[in-house]
Amino acid sequence: MTKGVRVGVIGGSGVYDIDGLDVVEERVIETPWGAPSDTFVLGELDGTRVAFLPRHGRGHRFSPSEVPYLANIYAMRELGVHQLLSVSAVGSLCEEYAPGEFVMIDQFVDRTYRRRQTFFGDGVVAHVPMADPVSAEMIQEVQAAAKGMELTLHQGGAYVCIEGPQFSTRAESELFRSWGARIIGMTNVTEAKLAREAGMNYACIAMVTDFDCWHPHHAEVDIEQIIRIAHGNASKVRDLVKQAVPRLGALGDSPWRTALQGSVMTAPEHQPEQTRRKLAALFAS
Repeated sequence: MTKGVRVGVIGGSGVYDIDGLDVVEERVIETPWGAPSDTFVLGELDGTRVAFLPRHGRGHRFSPSEVPYLANIYAMRELGVHQLLSVSAVGSLCEEYAPGEFVMIDQFVDRTYRRRQTFFGDGVVAHVPMADPVSAEMIQEVQAAAKGMELTLHQGGAYVCIEGPQFSTRAESELFRSWGARIIGMTNVTEAKLAREAGMNYACIAMVTDFDCWHPHHAEVDIEQIIRIAHGNASKVRDLVKQAVPRLGALGDSPWRTALQGSVMTAPEHQPEQTRRKLAALFAS
């Protein structure tokens, strides 16, 4: 299995595999951007080819700032992925989204500052649109897959992505709430931006593990609680992913496959050859 993998899944805290996946191979993939977080697991689920990757590596070895995002997303593109589904643990910034529930996010506010989150630079400039960073079609299919399941899946809400690894201060938490943000995390905005440049649809199943520190009846964010709830929800989200993947695989090609056409500002004769080689998979058919 090489090209032709339609769906990619990036697993977050507590999600290190996909239930029901008929594993074909585990593959180490090297990219011009270094090594991805871990070995890719390639397989089929009800006839849909899938690539799975644990975001933080097995054993949770990479902090949010250290995740090799460029290598992860570039490798997904090399495999042929059109629909990229992320699973991620988040905190809630509102009463409506309670710990143990799930959210299909639809917007981002980027508060990161330490990580590279574009394939471009080094002599080649490109600007891709990001007004709607999440695929509405993917959200619809995940919601349809969730019907009849014993879980609460909310739709919509802006995700504030902080750098981490520390949690937010109470002042920051209240500020984010005043902006209208609904959830908070440390990883997904970077994936969404890179997925857009790589021509893939992107969506995220956010697992709410806690109320952020704004909540008057909620103690400081506790990593033990987060791990407990994330692991408790792991079987539910794995089942949801299992039901959603065939639906996502049935979607057409990503409309962002040609996003770079007209987005590259640098004339071909001024593009360094070394940079062009590093970007090659993003322009492949």
